[in-house]
Amino acid sequence: MNISRTEQRVLHVLAQGGRIRHHRDGGRIVAVDCIDRDGNRLVDCDLATFARLRRRGLIASRGGAPYVVSEAGRRAVRSQLDNR
Repeated sequence: MNISRTEQRVLHVLAQGGRIRHHRDGGRIVAVDCIDRDGNRLVDCDLATFARLRRRGLIASRGGAPYVVSEAGRRAVRSQLDNR
């Protein structure tokens, strides 16, 4: 599966324990915030990137909780060195 650099970056943050918080207006999602495990916001995650990841089934939400990486997303993300 071809995944863009931005999508890879977002999936990598989610695979390390990050979350995507979504904001609704009525029933539609109008804004998203990608938060890593340290509480920092990833600015690369916009609504278009979120929609592509969700449409491909790489992220999922259960019971209204923030979106996290799915099993398919874990398999799709390439491993990267962690600079910690």
